[in-house]
Amino acid sequence: MQVCLKQHGARAIARVVGLALALSAVTAQAFDLQGHRGARGLAPENSLAGFERALAVGVHTLELDVVITSDGVPVISHDTSPNPDITRDATGRWLQSSGPPFFQRTLADLAEFDIGRINPVSRYAMDFPLQQPVDGQRIPTLAALFERMQALRADHVRFNIETKLHPLRPAESPEPEAFARAVIDVVRAWGMGSRVSIQSFDWRTLAAVQRIAPELPVVHLTAQLPRFNNLDGEAWTAGLRLRDHPDVPALVAAAGGRTWSPHHSNLSQQLISRARRLGLKVIPWTVNEATDMERLLNWGVDGIITDYPDRLRTLMAQRGMKLPPVIEALTPLQQANHVR
Repeated sequence: MQVCLKQHGARAIARVVGLALALSAVTAQAFDLQGHRGARGLAPENSLAGFERALAVGVHTLELDVVITSDGVPVISHDTSPNPDITRDATGRWLQSSGPPFFQRTLADLAEFDIGRINPVSRYAMDFPLQQPVDGQRIPTLAALFERMQALRADHVRFNIETKLHPLRPAESPEPEAFARAVIDVVRAWGMGSRVSIQSFDWRTLAAVQRIAPELPVVHLTAQLPRFNNLDGEAWTAGLRLRDHPDVPALVAAAGGRTWSPHHSNLSQQLISRARRLGLKVIPWTVNEATDMERLLNWGVDGIITDYPDRLRTLMAQRGMKLPPVIEALTPLQQANHVR
C-alpha cells in the first residue's frame, strides 16, 4: 500500500510540475505586436513610409498585403486593383475608378501611382483622421520592403504577409500555387525565411505554401462578419467545411494550421481555450480600440494586429510587457554612410 501511495504521489507531483512548466512556457511566449498595413492609423498604408512609421513606434511584426503583377512581381497592396480612396495618377488627380487589377498591369505601369495620402472627401478619410500624409509614396515591391528593412538594420522585425486573392474572381490573381511560388521566391532570395509568415483568407495559398515551403509558418485568417464570411461554404477554405468540425479552431487545426487569426469580434475566451487545447496560437485582427485591446490581453492572446501600434504599445508598457525595439529612419547623411 505504501508503495502504491508513493507511486501515486510521485505521479501527482509530476503532473503538477508538468502543468507548471506548461503554464510557464505559455507565459514566457513572446507577445506579437503587429502593425496592420504598417501603421494605417498613423501613416499611408502599405507604403515604405508607413512601415518606417511602424518601426519608429516599435513593433515586432509588419503586417502587409501582397498582390502579383502581370510580369510576376509581388507588390504590396491590400486591394487587387488600385484603390481610388488612396491613389492619385501622374497628374496628381484622384483615380475615379479602380480600373484593371494589378494582375493585368506590369510593374512599370504602377510607377505613376501616388499612395501617400487619403482622398480627404472619402469615407476612408473619416475612418482614419489621424493618418499623416507622405506625398510621393509609390506602391512598393516586396523586395523593396526587404531592402529597406536591411538598410535600417531592422533585424528584429518579422513580416506577416497576406496573399490577396479571391477564389470567385480568378482573373484578378494567379493560381494559388503560382501566387505562393512568386512570394516564396522573393522571401528566399532575400534570406527572410526565418522572419516571414504567410497568411490568407484564401486557404488554397496556405496549402500551397505548406507543400512548397513547409519551413514557412502559415496563418489561417477567418472572418464571420455580415460583409464577409470566408467560412460560409468551402471556396475560401480549400474544400474544408465548418459544418464538418466542432468549431473554428478545429477547422483550422484540420487544415494543418498552427496559428489562427480571427476577426476580434468573433473571438471569445472559450474559443481561445479551445484553440490552446489544439495547440494553436491566436492573433486577432484588426484591433484599434483600447478597451478591446485590454480585453484581449486579459484573455491571453498571443498577439494583436492593429492600425494603431502606439496604443497597443502603451498598454503593453503599463503591464510591464517586453517591448520591441524602436527604430528611427536613417537621416540622409546616415543613408550615405551606409551606402559607402
